[in-house]
Amino acid sequence: MAKALKRVPASFYQSPSGKEPVREWLKDLPNDDRKVIGIDIATAEYGWPVGMPLCRSLDEGLWEIRSNLPRKKIARVIFCVSQGRMVLLHGFIKKTQKTPQKELALAKKRMQEIK
Repeated sequence: MAKALKRVPASFYQSPSGKEPVREWLKDLPNDDRKVIGIDIATAEYGWPVGMPLCRSLDEGLWEIRSNLPRKKIARVIFCVSQGRMVLLHGFIKKTQKTPQKELALAKKRMQEIK
């Protein structure tokens, strides 16, 4: 049986200084949280386009992966699709109902850097 191919392989946004903020954020999370987020990212990679409840369009080409973590926490990974790749721009633990503007602004800034 043929192995399924990723429709949009994920890659990490890399800052001009070479840092990968989403990778670093993920490394700081507990293993069980990382595993849930990783499965959700893989689901989006293989099944793109994916709608709710996993992915939601945010604004101007930005999307979010919505992960429900153990211990009733909620994580979001904001990404864009560029040149056939899912670029993971920003990740954070959500503490309010609405996505904070500062989180959205940071993702937009990073998206502009790669386009």
